[in-house]
Amino acid sequence: MTTAMQTHMDRYQKCIDICNKCMTECEFCLDACMHEPDVDARVECMSLLLDCIGICAMSAKYMAGNSRFASQVCGLCAEICDACADECDKFKDNHCQTCADICRQCAAECRAMATA
Repeated sequence: MTTAMQTHMDRYQKCIDICNKCMTECEFCLDACMHEPDVDARVECMSLLLDCIGICAMSAKYMAGNSRFASQVCGLCAEICDACADECDKFKDNHCQTCADICRQCAAECRAMATA
């Protein structure tokens, strides 16, 4: 790996890692929500989980590719992660509470990346 390539990966690695962790946690939460007895009350939550899964994957990909648009994508990722966390917080089961926590961590890291 070239030095320039290693430098950009070092810069992005923490954010890539939390985006991947958030994506995985949202996938788990989505699956769990689909099996909850109040699934009809979770439609907005599940929609935001899908949005969060997609934007976290995109953010990680843009950072890994050193895209000049990585900062903008990370900014949007922070917004979506915050919205997902707020929605997950409405449900008191462990999977939603854990997901909300990870989404907030991801939002903070992506916000820092977007303004760096």
